[in-house]
Amino acid sequence: MSSSVREIIRIGNTDLNGKKSTLYAIARIKGIGISTGVAICRYLGIDPSQKLGSLNDEQLKKLEWAVNNVSSIVPRWFVNRAKDVESGKDMHLIGADLLLYVRRDIDLERKLRTWKGIRHNLGLKVRGQRTRSTGRLGGTVGVAKKKAVPGAGGSSGGK
Repeated sequence: MSSSVREIIRIGNTDLNGKKSTLYAIARIKGIGISTGVAICRYLGIDPSQKLGSLNDEQLKKLEWAVNNVSSIVPRWFVNRAKDVESGKDMHLIGADLLLYVRRDIDLERKLRTWKGIRHNLGLKVRGQRTRSTGRLGGTVGVAKKKAVPGAGGSSGGK
């Protein structure tokens, strides 16, 4: 192991900070969280607290493979897209693929005119949150501040 620590390491099409611990560095990849990072580190036998930049090339290759093939490492209930609608496969998506699939799911909801799709179209809360007092856009309505008149009202500080 060399004494120098690499600053930036590219894994899963994401630039990661080599000065952070392996666990928290790979958790910066979209679709990989702390729990998934722990599972990957345990599977590879890498110490999660070891700096990512201090890993050797062989360990980094294994880590790259593991990040791209999480569904073959973890059980079915752990993946973020179990039993995909189109393919029927268990997948764990990361990065741009995850964003693409989420956008496609939302577009399908809109096309089918489901309740969630209608809420998405209207820009309202989708998951049953209250909307009476939160989620408002724009400025306040019906509230106006009085104009300050010089010399009238208020305490001047001296008596």
